[in-house]
Amino acid sequence: MNPPITGRGALSNRPSRFQATVPEADPEVVRTGPDDEVLPPRHPATEVRIDPTRTIISRNKSPDVPFDQSINPYRGCEHGCIYCFARPTHAYLDHSPGLDFETILYAKPDAAKLLEAELRRPAYRPEVIHLGANTDPYQPIERELGITRSILQKALEFGHPITVLTKSALVERDLDILSKLASRGLTRAFVSITTLDKDLKRTLEPRAASAAARLRAVRALVDAGVPTGVMVAPVIPLVTDGEIEAILEAARDAGASRAGWTLLRLPLEVKDLFKEWLLAHRPLAAAHVMSLLKGARGGAENDPRFGHRMRGEGAYAELIGQRFKTAARRLGFEEGRAAPLDLTQFRPPPPGGQLALW
Repeated sequence: MNPPITGRGALSNRPSRFQATVPEADPEVVRTGPDDEVLPPRHPATEVRIDPTRTIISRNKSPDVPFDQSINPYRGCEHGCIYCFARPTHAYLDHSPGLDFETILYAKPDAAKLLEAELRRPAYRPEVIHLGANTDPYQPIERELGITRSILQKALEFGHPITVLTKSALVERDLDILSKLASRGLTRAFVSITTLDKDLKRTLEPRAASAAARLRAVRALVDAGVPTGVMVAPVIPLVTDGEIEAILEAARDAGASRAGWTLLRLPLEVKDLFKEWLLAHRPLAAAHVMSLLKGARGGAENDPRFGHRMRGEGAYAELIGQRFKTAARRLGFEEGRAAPLDLTQFRPPPPGGQLALW
């Protein structure tokens, strides 16, 4: 088993499901273990490439998510969360969903320009756009590239509703735009908090913000007038499930008004990557963790069915759901669907921006 790598979530670069052949490594070039297995670099660097996409809005009809449109400013995510359900998408780029997912990143610098072109199409009809569906829109490279900020600026310019989900405190940088959108009923934000345990966070989601920083971001968003909720996600049996009530209480104290949760999902390559993490960081509990997950997934390690994949089923899933519901009600979180954002303000501005008015 590969040893953990400081600052990275995955322990290996397991081949993706599309790789027909696996290259053999030259031991004079790469590190190998006692049985000649290839070991990842001790300090793998982050590489940012340009995504040449020609479209920017993704559309879905999943009944499990409250939006039909989303934008992913980046592919891959440096946060390195070992449980990330988006890891398998890196296989489409001929990369491993393991370390490649968190070290070989793709940025979409033309996102705002592509979004404007889409919003100006005569046939376009406004629906809420969600940021953060696959990878975090505020991962570390956003600090330098500002792609997410440029998308929010376009949403404000066009009067278009947009929502944000992140586990980064960098969202505070864009409070000036988000507060203006919120004042017009055009946005809400969610902050994902998986654990309050600092040591656990360092291995589970190594380059994401600390829980304390995320809670400060919640407070900053609320103080700026942005309706803000938290996602206790994912709930991992015997790893994070004991923190549900504590996370909700901390979020309520920070001003969050809504809360949701999801059970750990292990699609495709994520299954083996997560089990590798378990053996390295929770070896004595690994078998029990997987047993509880299988019990909530109909005996399988993953259940992709709509209506089941987010919450699971069975005794364990029902217990988690009841605990969450009881704590959320006790703490006064809003229940039911949030009020819809305003679609009626959508107006393409004059071509050429404000100067065209003159």
